[in-house]
Amino acid sequence: MSAALPNRIPSDGVSHRGDELHPGDPRHKLIVALDVSSAAAAQNIVAAVGDSAFIYKVGMQLYTAEGPQIVRDLVSSGRRVFLDLKYHDIPNTVGAAVSEAAKLGVSMLTVHGSGSGKMLAAAVEAAKSRPKVMVLAVTVLTSLSGSDLEKIGVRGSVEETVVRLATIALANGCQGVVASAREASTLRAELGDNFAIVTPGVRPAGTHIGDQVRVVTPAEAIASGASYIVVGRPITEAADPAAEARAILSQIGS
Repeated sequence: MSAALPNRIPSDGVSHRGDELHPGDPRHKLIVALDVSSAAAAQNIVAAVGDSAFIYKVGMQLYTAEGPQIVRDLVSSGRRVFLDLKYHDIPNTVGAAVSEAAKLGVSMLTVHGSGSGKMLAAAVEAAKSRPKVMVLAVTVLTSLSGSDLEKIGVRGSVEETVVRLATIALANGCQGVVASAREASTLRAELGDNFAIVTPGVRPAGTHIGDQVRVVTPAEAIASGASYIVVGRPITEAADPAAEARAILSQIGS
């Protein structure tokens, strides 16, 4: 069982919860990726980041290791959770999974945009019991290039594929998409502003890009139209995670 994440009480004696932030606070735009294998490691990161971030991504690794309790712990401590499990199955199965995820109190969750309109619609319908849950369709992973898509039989460029999948997602009720900032400006131009774009593959200038292919800096991502940026190792592996998070916040502004 995972260790509980206590509510953090800053030095001013006030409990700062993610749902109490001012709408213009740049912390609304920053998602810290908890790409670790244990609740203890996740707790250490959350404690080290402190009030410099309030939205945390729980992905396949941490969820597989710790199960739904890690989500419950984060939510009960006042953090918002982006559950990034990229559901992709038949509509009934995905709908059932989304329903359970919504009950955990997550703020955002992902489904694969390539799973068909019916699957996306089932996910959206299942999330309606929790109106604050955002269903986000994953378009093209930031680790994939145009040649990778071609090898698996996808016709068209990365950008064309992203726009096509985003169009299907929005038509079936998804509140947003996950896409590289390299495609965000095109999505905004073609599909408007009334949906969220969550951008992974964000790295501050000069940092190692890891296994990502289509990467940008935090400022570039926001300027391109991203609503949220996902940052992992540059924050979680920093000597001072809170300071690194604040540095990124200063780049993305309000």
